[in-house]
Amino acid sequence: MQWKKHSELEEKHAFLGASKYAWLNYDEAKTIEVYKNHLAKEKGTRLHALAADMIKNDIMALQNADTINIYVNDCIANHMSPEVVLYFSDKCFGTADAISFENNTLKIFDLKTGKGKTKFDQLEIYAALFCLEYGFNPERINIELRIYQNNSFRVEEPTSDRINYIMDSIIEKDQILNEYWEEL
Repeated sequence: MQWKKHSELEEKHAFLGASKYAWLNYDEAKTIEVYKNHLAKEKGTRLHALAADMIKNDIMALQNADTINIYVNDCIANHMSPEVVLYFSDKCFGTADAISFENNTLKIFDLKTGKGKTKFDQLEIYAALFCLEYGFNPERINIELRIYQNNSFRVEEPTSDRINYIMDSIIEKDQILNEYWEEL
């Protein structure tokens, strides 16, 4: 058999793909609803890439109330690095949208392009990963977390107890998974 080549589709997944077969049971309304969510996710991915590129190249955005513009300009003003991987192990790592560490202050900013309710847990995990990877005690640094969404942003300054709890959880869960892997 001579297979047709579709190299432009390698590492991509179709919306109506075989691996996500739940769509077989969708009616018309559900198909459209799920597809709209899929398109919104793709748009969010493109907006994150655009923002990261602008930050990397110090390209300021228009001064207006659009979420992405506020985010990009704040990241540039705060000397942030975009899309930084924070690593503890192959089982526990993540990519911060934007991060900086200057004058003993860790700043982590996150761009949310959806409308849904958000929490700071993800950013707190990034802060814990930063402390673990770079050997910082959260009791000895300042931490500022921001979520940019719906044309504004929210700020949290987590306690060192919260970050220590997450660090301990990361270490504990990673160890559990390592022991499980060894048993296999």
